[in-house]
Amino acid sequence: MVRPRKLRFIGKQPEVKIFKPVGVPFRMVGNITLTLDEYEALRLCDYEGMEHAEAAELMNISRPTFTRLIEKARNKIATAIVEGKAITVEGGNVVFQERKRCKKCQKEIPATEKHRCKE
Repeated sequence: MVRPRKLRFIGKQPEVKIFKPVGVPFRMVGNITLTLDEYEALRLCDYEGMEHAEAAELMNISRPTFTRLIEKARNKIATAIVEGKAITVEGGNVVFQERKRCKKCQKEIPATEKHRCKE
């Protein structure tokens, strides 16, 4: 019996949910679906610059799971770019968690958590 997937914590919905090649109607291009947890992994690691362990903790998953998740997301994006496919961001086993940013160190943390800067 397969173990149920753990809920992944997501900071916020993406502002844009569909990306497609310019000049080609959506119905004419293939589509790749990037799940919300894959999007969040990319956002935390590549956009925010977090280490895998720190981002995994924020998402409530293990570090190896985070690494697999980000590798899958990067592969999907590379495939979409190389093959000229649209990317739709939706779905996944997620729950939204309100977050705040520390004014001193700019670290993203759950809104309910107390944070003490190491800096």
